[in-house]
Amino acid sequence: MSRKTTKLNKSNPHLGHNRAAQHHELAQPKLAQYVGFFAIGYTLASVIFMMIQTQIALNSQLITVLSIIVGAYIAVHKFVKHQQRALDRDEINRLMFGGVAAVWLLTVVYFLGIWFWLFDAVNREVLFEMAKQRPLPLLSSLIMILVLTLVSARISIWAFNRLLNPKRKTI
Repeated sequence: MSRKTTKLNKSNPHLGHNRAAQHHELAQPKLAQYVGFFAIGYTLASVIFMMIQTQIALNSQLITVLSIIVGAYIAVHKFVKHQQRALDRDEINRLMFGGVAAVWLLTVVYFLGIWFWLFDAVNREVLFEMAKQRPLPLLSSLIMILVLTLVSARISIWAFNRLLNPKRKTI
């Protein structure tokens, strides 16, 4: 007794899918590659600005914002070049959150490297005591830098998206 399996057609109207939605889902590019471009641009700009900072005193928040702007430009430029269109709102949001997550992941790796290779036991103990005695300034500064990275990433991605939009240039 043989058993036959039936093939399900994905475009079956009884399943609630339509062709336009399926085409839109298939046409969505994967943004992980562009988050990688964002992270690479951020890292390269950070390294360059850190080398400049050895000669000229620069504000660390300024370096963060400028590095995010460079990362955003590289990511949006590569997206527009590969996809021949501008990012839509959902893609801007996903690129922003992915880029900021990559920035913070790189910051954690950088801090852990400093923590384990540069700090000795006395420096670690001083930082622990400082964080225990006055945690509010530390938490407020972390929240402020998180907001700064989110806002600067959003504004720079949005601005470069509008600036590099190939359809705006042809009009």
